Amino acid sequence: MDTDNRKIAPSLLSANFSNLEAEISRVQKAGADLLHLDIMDGHFVPNITIGPVVVEAIHRATEMPIDCHLMIERPEKYIEAFAQAGADMISVHCETAAPEALQQIRKLGIRAGTALNPDTPLERLKRYFPFSDYILIMSVHPGFGGQKFIESSVKKIKQLAHLRSEQGLSFSIEVDGGIHAQNIRKLAQAGADIFVSGSAIFKSGDYKATIDKMKEQIHG
Repeated sequence: MDTDNRKIAPSLLSANFSNLEAEISRVQKAGADLLHLDIMDGHFVPNITIGPVVVEAIHRATEMPIDCHLMIERPEKYIEAFAQAGADMISVHCETAAPEALQQIRKLGIRAGTALNPDTPLERLKRYFPFSDYILIMSVHPGFGGQKFIESSVKKIKQLAHLRSEQGLSFSIEVDGGIHAQNIRKLAQAGADIFVSGSAIFKSGDYKATIDKMKEQIHG
């Protein structure tokens, strides 16, 4: 894939929610390419985060594309609500959604993604390939921010990139979980295109310096 298309996506799960508009402005000025929003329902994952009302407020606060990751059961019930709230990208898990959910997303004019948990084999993704604009590889177990990167994710991304090339497909590869400036290069070399990072950006003292360093690693 073209390295010019590689993007940094700060995960707002790690932001200061008491001053969210300012946090969004800071990462936008720091060079972020899009915003990643983790939508959790307390069922598919053991946590509850935000819904369409908050997504709509975030949409009003930024011009950056909004990437909504639906870590929820029965996501097809909520896809339209998140689309109307301003999502530009919506991903659903192959563990909870059928390929028809991706078709539903595309019909709304939004990029459709399929997410895969660390313990789920790549084989599970194949029937989703024709309907996916991007594949999201989870490199931590979903549900909480700040987890340690799962090293086997690198091999999984390499295998997925090989399948993409072998089958002449054009989906992007997104990776989420435990990503920082010290491990982002190997993910780029493995074939990833979109890099979701929460704690490494929002817990750093300098958002711009952190994002600049990440971009140096993925474009270098």
